Amino acid sequence: MAQMNYLTQCTFDFGALAQLPKVLKAHGVSRPFVVTDPGLKANGLLDTLLSALGEPPAGVFAETPANPTESASAKAAEAYRSSGADGIIAFGGGSSMDLAKAVGLMVTHEGPFERLGGSKRGMKFITRIPPLIAVPTTAGTGSEVSPGAVVILDNGMKETFVSPFLVPVAAVCDPELTLGLPPLLTAATGMDAMTHCIEAVLTPVVHPPAEAIGLDGAERIGKWLERAVKNGQDRDARWHMMMGSFEGALAFAKGLGAVHGLSHALGRIHELKLHHGTLNAVILPHSLAMIAEAGEVEEKLARIRRALWLEPGADLARYILDLNARIGLPPNLGAMGVTAEHGEGAIDYAVSDIATLSNAIPFDADKYRELFKRAL
Repeated sequence: MAQMNYLTQCTFDFGALAQLPKVLKAHGVSRPFVVTDPGLKANGLLDTLLSALGEPPAGVFAETPANPTESASAKAAEAYRSSGADGIIAFGGGSSMDLAKAVGLMVTHEGPFERLGGSKRGMKFITRIPPLIAVPTTAGTGSEVSPGAVVILDNGMKETFVSPFLVPVAAVCDPELTLGLPPLLTAATGMDAMTHCIEAVLTPVVHPPAEAIGLDGAERIGKWLERAVKNGQDRDARWHMMMGSFEGALAFAKGLGAVHGLSHALGRIHELKLHHGTLNAVILPHSLAMIAEAGEVEEKLARIRRALWLEPGADLARYILDLNARIGLPPNLGAMGVTAEHGEGAIDYAVSDIATLSNAIPFDADKYRELFKRAL
């Protein structure tokens, strides 16, 4: 029996950032604490946010690493406590939003932090966090409306934290903030969103509204991603890409799959510093090929083909490979510095990842080895 609860408030359009003070007030936040990253501080977008606020925030943490860590989250949590803040603004891409969610958990829940993770079935321990308002500056992760956060623990494990309490109370999505994204980051984050849409549709969890949203998101991204990569100032493309990203996260409320299982596992390899969206893009076609070969979800694959304006029976894996090539993403994991030795350590993490549980077809260690081999 399906149970469907769906999801949070979103203010969306060019100029939406100006509505942030009103959104904060509506949720009882008068002293927000801003979580962002060094890049947004350096390029001036943080100043744009602070200007929109009007009043100085309680504090700013601008040291979010590319892959959020438990130690960085703890440092930000201590700054939050010291600031006297009564809410959090997550400003940036998925990393800043994930770290902001971790801060919310740390300032409201007893440790150890890892006990709240998905691998420990920690969702049952997670309760309300301070009001969190998310302001994305990329079009990819959709973390502004997702119930999850991914953090590298002090023990080296890349852990997923999942709870309805981690869905931000509001999202402010302003495509204006994405106009300066460089082509490769536009491509990688866009394919992150495409992967969300496709994996959400394919997962066997019953949630027709989420599935329909995932199909709409895939259609938008398929139509507009190349335009956004070629011309970052294309306002129509930026609007539709941010909407596609938003829809991808709405869709994956019903689950993800093996692409994310393996990308989370590889993303924890500290020395490689691999980008999550790029990993998803490179792994996705090989997962699609394995799912198609199993022959169990052809009806859903047909719906995805229609959404992408492909011919009946078209090779979805080939479509994604060709799209990746056109937008300048790597052809395989090897081109990203991944070796066969990295795969041996990643398989166990992938099998235990929460995304694996909702894959379109059952995935065990042997199937992950095959997926890794194909993607390498």
